[in-house]
Amino acid sequence: MQAYAEVSTEELQTLRKKLSAQYKEYQSRDLRLDMSRGKPSIEQLDLSMGMMDVLSSEDDLTCEDGTDCRNYGGLTGIREAKELIGDMMEVAPENIIIYGNSSLNVMYDTVSRSMTHGVMGSTPWCKLDKVKFLCPVPGYDRHFAITEYFGIEMINVPMLPTGPDMDLVEKLVASDDSIKGIWCVPKYSNPTGNSYSDETVRRMARLKPAASDFRIYWDNAYGIHHLYDHDQDHLIEILAECKRAGNPDLVYKFSSTSKISFPGSGIAAIATSKNNLEDIEKQLKIQTIGHDKVNQLRHVRFFGDIHGMVEHMRRHADSMRPKFEAVIRILAQELDGLGIGTWTEPKGGYFISFDSMEGCAKDIVARCKKAGLVMTGAGATYPYGKDPYDSNIRIAPSYPPLKDLELAMELFALCVKIVSIDKILADRKSAEAQA
Repeated sequence: MQAYAEVSTEELQTLRKKLSAQYKEYQSRDLRLDMSRGKPSIEQLDLSMGMMDVLSSEDDLTCEDGTDCRNYGGLTGIREAKELIGDMMEVAPENIIIYGNSSLNVMYDTVSRSMTHGVMGSTPWCKLDKVKFLCPVPGYDRHFAITEYFGIEMINVPMLPTGPDMDLVEKLVASDDSIKGIWCVPKYSNPTGNSYSDETVRRMARLKPAASDFRIYWDNAYGIHHLYDHDQDHLIEILAECKRAGNPDLVYKFSSTSKISFPGSGIAAIATSKNNLEDIEKQLKIQTIGHDKVNQLRHVRFFGDIHGMVEHMRRHADSMRPKFEAVIRILAQELDGLGIGTWTEPKGGYFISFDSMEGCAKDIVARCKKAGLVMTGAGATYPYGKDPYDSNIRIAPSYPPLKDLELAMELFALCVKIVSIDKILADRKSAEAQA
């Protein structure tokens, strides 16, 4: 296909009329398509229904160490759950606290505790004149929402195919003691689907922050969310790498089973150093007597061990893989060679990142919505919802049935074409006016 920028104005105007007629046909269908969030599909949720049957009123709800899961206690989680989640997170059970159903809640608590009580004896952030966070972009909107809520200044750091721009990260962290953290989704990142390279992880672990209370917020949400059995991304384990680098306290590692078992009914965890764990437990023992041990036991009984969990995720992949491949196939057949968009091709996770021509993303998403397709808001992948290039759009293939997804992507590609032509024609008109 010929790039739109090389097509004459007359030809583009003719093509625009043809595409507009197609768009009106989509509008006449009264479509209701939703790709706004990365939710597991009904088919994926059905894979975990057996979890409802692993515990009954006849079952012994006592752990191997004698803990009665029906009663109070067990502040940091039952041993069996720590072993299961430890294998999933690639860390020792001794380095884990099991929480409730949401890793996002754990991250919120971690920032909130730092604001009110500081980190390991440091000055509480609320008493400082300025607190800043580094935010790799495009990134996860809910991370940015937490730091925005607490009034923390967010600094954009470009995401490269290998992870955050580490030259910039190292420079900023070393030179500014008001920078207290960096958000990271290191494996199958949200929204690009890229994974951090070995070099990036090693450089993260060897950061020399000016602030002693600087921490890496390592949200390994998609650690075992592969699409393929053999073609997978692999990540160096950050806690071990930090220990090797002489920075054992540098990282908080978060994860959950939200997209493994049931979103909203899974179990979440933080893994970190002994010093950090002791600091966290001071607050945790005031906050709760312990999280839901019955749910922890339910997960252990259902999965058995990490091998059961990996096999379970293979079935998830069987559901997700055709959807990712459909998105990439349709984008390629509709947009390849036109010079109006680029996209990632991840090997796992939940998202595909699309970059339109500069200044087009909001119009594309709005045009999709007018035809019945709801997508994540343009700008959501940047702090404060402000994409300086107005180009990034997060595609979430997981929830719709495959046929609906294919229809949605055909409509999406059509909207990209229309908005891009409008942009090119407007730029040409402006250039002519200035000539």
